[in-house]
Amino acid sequence: MTGLQFAPDHPALAGHFPAHPIVPGVLLLDAALQALGSAASDVAGWHIASAKFHRAVLPGESLQLQCTPQPATQFRIEIRAADALILSALIERRAV
Repeated sequence: MTGLQFAPDHPALAGHFPAHPIVPGVLLLDAALQALGSAASDVAGWHIASAKFHRAVLPGESLQLQCTPQPATQFRIEIRAADALILSALIERRAV
């Protein structure tokens, strides 16, 4: 499990959304793919097969990211806050 946090002054938050910033989903998915990079030796050919955002993430919120190997060259990614599941995703190797 890896700790994760996006600072309130992160450049992506400036326009997402003014006066009520939330962390863009693309930052969460990028963190998931980076976690896969540390869990799998070769990340070429991997893609996000499915992803569900369960609730918005506020700047500065402490998160935990977990990357769990699954059968058939897949990884399950979960990002959680203290109180809830934030993101669940399945990442798999694209068939060649």
